[in-house]
This record gives sequence, C-alpha cells and structure tokens, in this order.
Amino acid sequence: MKQFLVTPAAGKRLIAWGMLEHPSIRRVLEGGTLVIIAGTTNGYIAEEILGHLGEDGFDRRGFHRGIIRPPYFRADGTGHEFPGDVVIRRGRWDRGFTIFDVADELGRGDLILKGANALEYSSGRAAVYIGHPMGGTVFPALQAAAGRKTELIVPVGLEKMIPGDPYSTALRMNSAGTEGPGMLPVPGEVFTEVDALRLLAGVDAEPVAAGGVHGAEGAVHLLVDGSEGSLKHAEDILKRAGMERPYADF
Repeated sequence: MKQFLVTPAAGKRLIAWGMLEHPSIRRVLEGGTLVIIAGTTNGYIAEEILGHLGEDGFDRRGFHRGIIRPPYFRADGTGHEFPGDVVIRRGRWDRGFTIFDVADELGRGDLILKGANALEYSSGRAAVYIGHPMGGTVFPALQAAAGRKTELIVPVGLEKMIPGDPYSTALRMNSAGTEGPGMLPVPGEVFTEVDALRLLAGVDAEPVAAGGVHGAEGAVHLLVDGSEGSLKHAEDILKRAGMERPYADF
C-alpha cells in the first residue's frame, strides 16, 4: 500500500479522467444524449470529454452558475460569460443549450452529470446547495432521472465530505428558521477520486487524512492498495494529476 496527497484541483482532474473511462459515458457517446450541467468539477469533465471527441472552443472558466469563494476574494474583472451547459448528442456537441432546454426530451439511454456540494462518503450519498427559489438545475435533472429513467451520475470530490447524513442535514437547512441556501440530497451514482482510481488503475483507495497548506488546503490523503503494477500505474496517474494548478475562473 502507498499513500498519496490529492489536492482539490488534482481531484477534479482525476475525476475527469475517470469519467472519460466510465462505461456509461462510453455508451452514451455512441448513441444517446449526455448533459453535463455546469459546475467546477464538471468543467474538467467536459474539457476531457470534448477533447476526446475532437470538439474545440470549450473554456471551463465561467462554466458554473453559483460558485463559492473565500470572503477576501475580489471578483472584479474575473467574469467569463456563462456558455450554457454541455449537451452532447450522438457524440457531437450541440452548443448553446442548458438542462432546462433539453430535460423534457431525455429518457432511457441518456445520461446527466450533476455536481454536488456535500458528500457522506461511507454511504455514498451526496447533496447539492439550492440557492434558486425554483430549485435550480437539479430539479429538471431529477424529473428526467425519476420520471423517465435517465441515468444520473454525481461527480464530487472528496474535499466535500461531511460527517452527517445529508437527509437529516437537509431537513435542518430547509427549515423556515434557517438562513442561507437550502439543500437537496441527489439520488444518483456518486463518483469520486476513489472511483476514478479504481477505473483507471484497478486499485482500491480510501481517504485517511486531510488538509495541507500552500495550495494543499482541502486536500485529501489516500491510502491506495493494489498489485505492484497497478500501484505503479496509480502513482503515475496521481503524479500527473498532482501538477494541476489550483482552480481559477479568470
């Protein structure tokens, strides 16, 4: 077994590499519709998938609706125009659409990727912040997933682990006496750095510690187990991912 440090930015890139190899992604690119809902982690995924398809012109800067920054951050001059969500039909990027435009046509065989803000790792349950009074992008995604059996995957970094049950947490956050965003658990397949390493290198991994400084704030420490060859492959992958610079949308 070996231990590795994975920063939030490295985790986003690692998840993106893993999603590119996910069987559901490979399947839907052959003949279905894939909707990548805007978010910072999903921006890395869209970048990898569109690059794989030979599609150019995507910029993950600005590929988000809400974004969380530290209180001291000055947003002046950092804005990029929101490009819409990424909709890929039968392996081709259909530009200029959002989940709201295409949700009603999604069904069996299609796939939605929706990021999350909270992860209860041991149970594999995730939840999203709700800042819009109409529920935001998760509501059309859930209508397609629950009502028409569209597959829903939730790519989310281990940096977003919380200690409590997302359902009971959401109950408190959605109460009338609570200020700030609401929360909604998302019943989709959670996909983290651990799942990415399993797909990419055939290894098992578990988070064992967290934190750091000089850009490693929010990092997780993974204990990785596998054969000698698979551990070497995982190490090579994690070294490449570890060179990812901190996320910036400016």
